[in-house]
Amino acid sequence: MKMISMVAAAAVGACLVVAPVTEASAERNWNKKVKCEQADPEGRVIPTRYGNGDLGWNHFSGKHNIKKCRVVDAALAGRVDKKSGGRLEYYGVARKQTKLVNIVVIVQYARRTADGEYDAGRGKKIGVITAYCKGMTKCPNWVNE
Repeated sequence: MKMISMVAAAAVGACLVVAPVTEASAERNWNKKVKCEQADPEGRVIPTRYGNGDLGWNHFSGKHNIKKCRVVDAALAGRVDKKSGGRLEYYGVARKQTKLVNIVVIVQYARRTADGEYDAGRGKKIGVITAYCKGMTKCPNWVNE
């Protein structure tokens, strides 16, 4: 009986060692499907991917209350306002009559995020990381009208 227990324990131990973590399995789970896409004046085609709770549409549509592609696309249609390597920032303005809100769209124009957590795949760009109304956590509802 002791011999069977020792063999079973050794087999379980071997199973734990046999399955190494590969680079692909270490990558964070996110939806790479493109929700919308916009070209900037310099010809960069920038996708807004569905993403997850950390980046992309699923992140900012909930957390920052931007629920229309046109809000993001309007900022991306302008020139890059700030650039640091593959990180690009675009600034835009949402307006409804006399109400104004500054929109910030942050893009990772590279295959991988700066921290290496996400990979868009060969020949693809991560795209929009987040979008928000400057100076507030959530954009007002009228931005999405």
